[in-house]
Amino acid sequence: MKNLRWFKQISNFSNRGEIRRRRNEEESKRGSVSWSKYLVSSGGEIKGEGEEEWSADMSQLLIGNKFASGRHSRIYKGIYKQTEVAIKLISQPEEDQNLANLLENQFNSEVTLLFRLQHPNIVTFVAACKKPPVFCIIMEYLAGGSLKKYLHQQEPHSVPLDLVLKFALDIARGMHYLHNQGILHRDLKSENLLLGEDMCVKVADFGISCLESQCGSGKGFTGTYRWMAPEMIKDKHHTKKVDVYSFGIVLWELLTALTPFQDMTPEQAAFAVSRKNARPPLPTACPVKLSHLINRCWSSNPDKRPYFDEIISILENYSEAFEQDPTFFSSYKPTEHRTLVKSITRCISVHKSALKA
Repeated sequence: MKNLRWFKQISNFSNRGEIRRRRNEEESKRGSVSWSKYLVSSGGEIKGEGEEEWSADMSQLLIGNKFASGRHSRIYKGIYKQTEVAIKLISQPEEDQNLANLLENQFNSEVTLLFRLQHPNIVTFVAACKKPPVFCIIMEYLAGGSLKKYLHQQEPHSVPLDLVLKFALDIARGMHYLHNQGILHRDLKSENLLLGEDMCVKVADFGISCLESQCGSGKGFTGTYRWMAPEMIKDKHHTKKVDVYSFGIVLWELLTALTPFQDMTPEQAAFAVSRKNARPPLPTACPVKLSHLINRCWSSNPDKRPYFDEIISILENYSEAFEQDPTFFSSYKPTEHRTLVKSITRCISVHKSALKA
């Protein structure tokens, strides 16, 4: 009976995935028609008028080549007021009013959130245009592309630890800022993390973000299963700790340069995470300190996951210790998390004293 119940549960995930795939195909076919009404040509202007404080002067916007696509969006490189920008176009399907309303609400939410955010590790909002059935969000252009693209260009397990720590700190600082603003990202993954020319990581794509006070449950949520916290997969009430879970998966990506649960479909990964408490296997060469932090971040109990201020403190101490002593990760074992930062600080102090002597 237990095996039968598990079979039914994973079948439900698979059915949800199949429905989602069919809907995406239909939307893609319809979208290619409706979008062309508002795009004159590659390198042409979008026709539209601004209405809000964040509205774009569309006469100053030129669209170039498409370089990324999402479930309901396309992203182009372009020029706005003589500056390189990324242009996200969102198309409402003409035959699905419920989905059209959902996409409009997501656009309103994303623009409202982006408009108020300003941080070195958050993508910079420039302007937007709302002219149904096509919405446009203009953001800074980051030449390095997504972190996912960068990692998949590397050999597995080859990213240097100092770069892993730098990337992780950039992401944690951006997320700490978001959480201080009362915002949950809810779709944190390597694809939604962008690299600048200086290798600075910025958090992007706030289409399904929300204020923590308004997030409610995960019912009807359209995040990405491989990075999604188990409480969200189960449609339960969630807090900012769902982003900490996703950060744990991203940290695993940084260490491995692999896709989490790559031998599973997204639905199988969701079932394994939520019903069997599965996690991606940590590499045998993973430093004990980092595996300890990852295990805390992706704990099945949200209350046991650290907040981002603690994550930043831990990573900053790791980074400083590693910079001063390249053998740090192979010679130090973490204590219980309550004294972890104190112990690392003590190690650094001892090392500094030895250098002075």
